[in-house]
Amino acid sequence: MEPESKFLKVKCVKCRNEQILFSHAATVVKCLVCGKVLAEPRGGMADIKTKAMQVLDK
Repeated sequence: MEPESKFLKVKCVKCRNEQILFSHAATVVKCLVCGKVLAEPRGGMADIKTKAMQVLDK
């Protein structure tokens, strides 16, 4: 059985910075360049506020 959580490569819609985040983030994730919120925790899968470009596997 595989876990449902994954790492995601996302792109900030404001500054176009690419960043990796956890799909089940427990804290607010902000862009490291401009500070825009990329994901907010929701008690399970995070609410991703930007475009996910790729799901990273093993």
